[in-house]
Amino acid sequence: MMERLLSHDLPRSRWLAVLLVLIVIGLAATPVLFPGTKALNVAAKVLVFIVLVAGYDLLLGYTGIVSFAHTMFFGIGAYGIAIASTRLGPGWGALALGTGAALAVSLVLSLLIGLFSLRVRAIFFAMITLAVATAFATLASQLPDWTGGEDGLSFRLPEALGDRLVGYYLLFGAAAVLVLAMLRIVNSPFGRVLQAIRENDFRAEAIGYRTVVYRTAGSVLSALFATLAGCLLALWLRYNGPDTSLSFEIMLDVLLIAVIGGLGTVYGAVIGSLLFVLAQNYLQDLMKLAAPAVEGVPLLSTLVSPERWLLWLGVLFVLSVYHFPNGIVGRLRTRRMRPPDPRDNPSQKETP
Repeated sequence: MMERLLSHDLPRSRWLAVLLVLIVIGLAATPVLFPGTKALNVAAKVLVFIVLVAGYDLLLGYTGIVSFAHTMFFGIGAYGIAIASTRLGPGWGALALGTGAALAVSLVLSLLIGLFSLRVRAIFFAMITLAVATAFATLASQLPDWTGGEDGLSFRLPEALGDRLVGYYLLFGAAAVLVLAMLRIVNSPFGRVLQAIRENDFRAEAIGYRTVVYRTAGSVLSALFATLAGCLLALWLRYNGPDTSLSFEIMLDVLLIAVIGGLGTVYGAVIGSLLFVLAQNYLQDLMKLAAPAVEGVPLLSTLVSPERWLLWLGVLFVLSVYHFPNGIVGRLRTRRMRPPDPRDNPSQKETP
């Protein structure tokens, strides 16, 4: 049953399986174990980033396409919910209309970008997506009648979603369904063709696959999942603005999480999102606790100052890339599949 649920893509590592189970249980039990507002907000952000990063990994890790427009579709989803709820008022119809309109806009934009840009070289495609994303972010901040401009939009939700606990478990359930859907996609014949194109697009073209069509389809699917992640973010925050969903810093965070967790593995999005968001939200608090212990030490007190938390976050990222070049998931799976070396066990002697 579990194998079917995970689309026959099992963790293939005991430690990875245990880690994933602990993460799922921890996120499900967060409202009970950590009832504070900050802990709930951090857990909700982890869930949103899991969907966002897994969708990007579908594009980068499984298809081999580098795009900087992922947060644009993320923002489209968030603005779809915000604009519809602001214009139509709190109601399920507004949420459905906002989600549907956002998905339609993302579908058209991603299709146009894919058809016109995926025929060029990878670096030029990346630059095109960066230009389109930058133009969209500028446009969103200069349309105050629709997007609220720099101030963004605050809105209300239906009364049934007024309880934060209900909202959190709605977010948890939606994230679980979307991750399982992505597992199904990457382990389908379509997903295997994407991986073949990533490994050798000339060979895939030679055996009859239209690589542009498959790459465009992968780009569209990635955009739609990013849009749904934006919808989830807006539902949780009940607010959206340019810095909330369209910031280029979010795009950098997505790239870092994908690399830390492991490219080409949906599970990497789960582990990477948890580690990165926890470090982003609690590293400064830990440094505040450590600062008094080194107070008075000239250089060390400056380095451990809570204001230097971004420096240490960068150091942690460099160390993680150095020790886990294939990501955490890749490292755990490699250790699981590596045959034992007789030299590691002196009691095993070679037999003639």
